[in-house]
Amino acid sequence: MLELYQFELSHYTEKVRFILDYKGLPYRKIEVTPGIGQLDLLRISGQRQVPVLKDGREVIADSTAIADYLERQYPERPIIPTNPSDRGLCLLIEQWADESIGLNARKAMIGALNRDQAFRKAFLPSGTPDPFKFLVSSVPREVLDLLGLGIGLTPETLKTAEAALKRDLTALCFMLSERPYLVTEQPTLADFAVAALTMYIKFPEGDYLSIPTDLKGKGVPGIADIGTFQPFFDWRSKLYSDFRKTEGTTSSPGASSPTSIDIE
Repeated sequence: MLELYQFELSHYTEKVRFILDYKGLPYRKIEVTPGIGQLDLLRISGQRQVPVLKDGREVIADSTAIADYLERQYPERPIIPTNPSDRGLCLLIEQWADESIGLNARKAMIGALNRDQAFRKAFLPSGTPDPFKFLVSSVPREVLDLLGLGIGLTPETLKTAEAALKRDLTALCFMLSERPYLVTEQPTLADFAVAALTMYIKFPEGDYLSIPTDLKGKGVPGIADIGTFQPFFDWRSKLYSDFRKTEGTTSSPGASSPTSIDIE
């Protein structure tokens, strides 16, 4: 069985999960523990980042490389068009999603965590003791802003990231206004990349991810909760409903339930 080394909250890993579900490929999720688990990941893949896919003796790192591998190795239900112009557009949109939407969404999410107590609290598991929830939600914004500055997230950087996301979502709304998918009449890698890489802007509702219940449907204030971009999020919800399997409904019983990392 395919093994996917992942972080459950990785939006780049979500792109791979979308592709695996669309192609109907059973797989086992292996949650990598930050730190020590990444050292083990380095041993088998030569790098520390997720996602990494293991298919027998084959080990593939990077979501784009994994998509290419799955398309070659498992060509049923193709995700990359054969028509040259459609193929070029598909690959261009995937790159745009990876390098613009994905990176800016991560910055915007960190900014939202800094300034929105409810969003920050929603990240905590449902069994978190109330005193700890209160402690996390009551951390002064000034302290969090200082931590953000420590990793280069200045107020201007966050403002620029959110502005870029608004432009991207506006473009996507226009692109999807008269067609069911971004490139062809069938979903492609472009659709799955855009859907996955917008995860941090607004987390999907439903049981698609092993995340706290309070986090589902939540996102970056001022983007996720306004009507301007609702057509895009409605489209994404349908894509999830049609092609992304919920937890416990994979092709093989228990195939996608996260397990502890197990390196051979």
